Amino acid sequence: MEVTTHRGTGPLQQVIEIGPHRLLTDAPVDAGGEASGPAPHDLLAAALAACTTLTVNLYAKRKGWKLDDVLVSVQHGQEGAAYGFQRSIRLLGDLSGEERERLLDIANKCPVHKTLSGQIAIRTVLA
Repeated sequence: MEVTTHRGTGPLQQVIEIGPHRLLTDAPVDAGGEASGPAPHDLLAAALAACTTLTVNLYAKRKGWKLDDVLVSVQHGQEGAAYGFQRSIRLLGDLSGEERERLLDIANKCPVHKTLSGQIAIRTVLA
């Protein structure tokens, strides 16, 4: 899947195109943007949260566990030399302690978590 971006209508607004989907990203007002969409780091945190809920839900469904919902929040920001994410996971449903622990383990195996906590290589070419 290819993701493309181009300038939007605001001073820092960008249009993101992912297949047939279009999203906006922007900078906050205090950084010169119009806050017409989430900032790029917010999208990264959203990808982690969405992947977590998807992965946990799929696993619980496959196991036949009584998971009603997964609520994930991600706090993020610069922490010294590193960029940090703090993920909070709330599991709703009639689950045993063992099932809850297993689902927490599964959350750490979501593809976005593995990508962000693994080695990342970015190759840039001039088109």
